[in-house]
Amino acid sequence: MINKNKISNLKKERRSFLKLTTFSVAAIGSSFAVWPFIDSMNPSADVLAQGIKEFDLSNIEEGSSKTVKWRGKPVFIKHRTKNEIEEARNVKLSELKDPQKDEDRVLKPEWLIVVGVCSHLGCIPSGQKVSDAKGDFNGWFCPCHGSHYDSSGRVRKGPAPRNLEVPKYKFIDTNKIKLG
Repeated sequence: MINKNKISNLKKERRSFLKLTTFSVAAIGSSFAVWPFIDSMNPSADVLAQGIKEFDLSNIEEGSSKTVKWRGKPVFIKHRTKNEIEEARNVKLSELKDPQKDEDRVLKPEWLIVVGVCSHLGCIPSGQKVSDAKGDFNGWFCPCHGSHYDSSGRVRKGPAPRNLEVPKYKFIDTNKIKLG
């Protein structure tokens, strides 16, 4: 004799399995259908290529700086002296608004590379030229609102909330970097 409860339970289990399978196949199919649309939002290869630039450092003498343009922003490249490196490394982190060790901001101690945009309101700090005001900490000074940065690009005084940004970069050889 056939037990009606068993048959009813089997039908419920089979129905649940079929529902689960159908929803799973539908979800996977939807993912495959939507992926080309999502992938089309990624930047194209030519746009990505523009975001990567190489710069030669051999013409920047020790103690001087150079400003280059990358992704529409100024990038400050500073060839630091031994004195500037020591000064930056001897700062107590407790004195900084945005505490970062100098060692964490550079790949090679003699080269500091930062995006030259003040973190307060997006101004461009002075300090790249020998004749520019460098602020109280021998780095950069934002004349718009009075933010002072040290020789590691860290904010030390004024309304700026964060340090100058360190862009993604790497050394290709001794005198060449790749930004981006």
